[in-house]
Amino acid sequence: MADSTTQSVLFPELFGKPLLAWFDRPHASSDGGAVLLRAADRRLGLLDAMAACMRETRDRSKVRHGLDELLAQRVHGLACGYEDANDAARLADDPIAKLLLGRDVVTGDALASQPTLLRFENGVTRAELLRMSEALYEVVLRSHAKRLRGRVRAVTVDLDVTGDPTHGQQELAFFHGHYRHACTLPLLAYLTFNGEPDQHLVASMLRPGNAPTSLGAVMLLSRIIGDLQERFPRARLLVRLDGGFAGPGLLEFLDEVGVDYAVGLPSNPVLVRAAEAMLAPMRLRSELTGATEHVYGECRYAAQSWERERRVVIKAEVVRHPGREPRGRAWPARRWARCASGCSSSARRSSSR
Repeated sequence: MADSTTQSVLFPELFGKPLLAWFDRPHASSDGGAVLLRAADRRLGLLDAMAACMRETRDRSKVRHGLDELLAQRVHGLACGYEDANDAARLADDPIAKLLLGRDVVTGDALASQPTLLRFENGVTRAELLRMSEALYEVVLRSHAKRLRGRVRAVTVDLDVTGDPTHGQQELAFFHGHYRHACTLPLLAYLTFNGEPDQHLVASMLRPGNAPTSLGAVMLLSRIIGDLQERFPRARLLVRLDGGFAGPGLLEFLDEVGVDYAVGLPSNPVLVRAAEAMLAPMRLRSELTGATEHVYGECRYAAQSWERERRVVIKAEVVRHPGREPRGRAWPARRWARCASGCSSSARRSSSR
């Protein structure tokens, strides 16, 4: 029970009266919203599919927590914001945590301890991880094919990297200048169906914190694109990538597999000169309108390492803010599209200075 004290935040109309608060209610939890996780997983069957990818090699006479329970406990903890297993002891008897594993919130057995969870995490083999990643991919594709009733007209594949902070002497951890901390640098793949706004994670590749952006991109794309072309032969496939992925090997691969693609293009003197030519008319237009003005143009360009020219879309923009001098910018926007029997193109706009 809190001590009586003068307060002015809660119930200001009762100012001056004592306010007593208790925080010792038994069997309470701050993660009530997590019950939706269990409902969502029952519908998807994701945790069951991933648990089926692991083999039980422990002494059964000493096992108190099944692999499926350990996996579910860890995933639920991550979803609730508990990034590591340090909170396992505090959450062992949490009623919501028990409920998510199908245990009685009062009399049910306590959840696994931190050492048990760490042994579980470190005991998963590379082969099991690969099968689990395939299970994730299958669940996502199956659920959306069912939701869309097979009417998949277009699929967009996005690759991106993210810095996952590490602590201590963790394997694959290296300092990354952009993120300004030690991290690993996993490569993530997302799918978007029929131009919908939502992206769905289908694959993740763990990589060292000092890995170049494009490391593993061709391997991951080859598996995803090949499967999508087989599952949805009539769907239009578009691959979108940041400028860090740009390289002759990846571009040639995308040409070979016959998909549309939009890849960010780093700036260079040749493209800057092409972009600056469009900036002067925008300055004049901005002077006349008093507002921010921009225009998109295009040119044909081939780096020395490319086998052919590709289409580059360029954005020229004059930005105006109240009380500031207008500022002109021009840069290549990412829009490269394959040209086969006809030129098919699609764009995802981005600025790359």
